[in-house]
Amino acid sequence: MSTNYIKKYNLRPHQVDRIIGMAWEDRTPFDAIETQFGLSEDEVIDFMRRNLKRKSWERWRKRVSGRNTKHRMKRSEEVNRFVSPAQNPITNNRIAKKKY
Repeated sequence: MSTNYIKKYNLRPHQVDRIIGMAWEDRTPFDAIETQFGLSEDEVIDFMRRNLKRKSWERWRKRVSGRNTKHRMKRSEEVNRFVSPAQNPITNNRIAKKKY
């Protein structure tokens, strides 16, 4: 785990996990990470490089490079959310049971 950013931004372990999770989410823009944790896009990329295994980082970097949703300025006007549509059935912190 990279101690540079942890010390610089005074991050706790659960915050490190949250940054990594937000960076993996397709609909969470880098601006949201910067607003919440203070890391710029370049810092998030470096943070991920230091905290992921090499292959995981390469996979993440390839995935993020072509994403318009990771950049607010590149998003279309219709995209005004960052939550996956798959989370719609989740209510009151419990997952709705499927009815077969």
